[in-house]
Amino acid sequence: MSRNLVKVTGVLAAMVLLGGCAAGTHPGAAAQVGNTEISVTDVEDTARAVSAALGQPFTPEVALNNLVNSALVKQIADQRSITITDAEVAEGMKSAVSDPAVYDKFAKDPVANSFLRDFAVAGIGTIKLGGGTGIRDPKAQQAQQAGLTIVKDASKNITIDIAPRFGKWTDAGLDTKVSGSLSTLSDQTKASSKPADPNADPNAQDPNAQDPNQPAPEPQG
Repeated sequence: MSRNLVKVTGVLAAMVLLGGCAAGTHPGAAAQVGNTEISVTDVEDTARAVSAALGQPFTPEVALNNLVNSALVKQIADQRSITITDAEVAEGMKSAVSDPAVYDKFAKDPVANSFLRDFAVAGIGTIKLGGGTGIRDPKAQQAQQAGLTIVKDASKNITIDIAPRFGKWTDAGLDTKVSGSLSTLSDQTKASSKPADPNADPNAQDPNAQDPNQPAPEPQG
């Protein structure tokens, strides 16, 4: 099978999860993004489901990085009245995972499917925040880069708390003190350059390395 993973938005390789919660998180919470709480169970279930769909490890840290990015982009997009249609999301999901067999695995697993959907929404949302019309916009990559800057600036006004066991959130993403790279969904996505979070355009990097300091990628049509 050809590489169907692309660097998503990243985070690091598996780390031993030790106890403890950040001051802003509740027991059992992996992260708090504004008014959105992401539980440790959400992170672990997502890591397992996406690993199974991709056929390669997708660590809890990578999963959390993407879940936080998706929640962050959604809140910023909502604040700015950015709308994304179901048709756009469906196209973004298929763009992020170009291998039909792998896409089918995502579609059949509710958790993996929900992750991929949020990943696509975050990618499209980032493009639209940057002034683009969506993944088919000829200037989607430039719009995504502009959107990443907007997300980074706007995130300064949104409280993001991460449970210490996972690391801490920085402007660039989850900092886990472990280096590596992160891989994720689609060759198509990989053809782009750096990401912002879930979908695929500006994300070009070695799909076998895990990098914690990147937002989610965007899907490209």
